[in-house]
Amino acid sequence: MDIIRIICAIILPPLGVFLQVGLGKHFWINILLTLLGFIPGVIHAIWVIGRY
Repeated sequence: MDIIRIICAIILPPLGVFLQVGLGKHFWINILLTLLGFIPGVIHAIWVIGRY
C-alpha cells in the first residue's frame, strides 16, 4: 500500500499525505508547500509517508 501512496505523492503530493494521515496538520502543511513549489510538496509528502 505504501507504493501506491508514494506514486500518489509524486503525482499529487497532498493526495499522498491525505491517504496516509487524513486531514491533519501535515495535510495543510503539504498544501502550502505544494503551492509554494511542487518539489518541496513532493519531498514533504514522501517524508510523511515514510515516517508514518
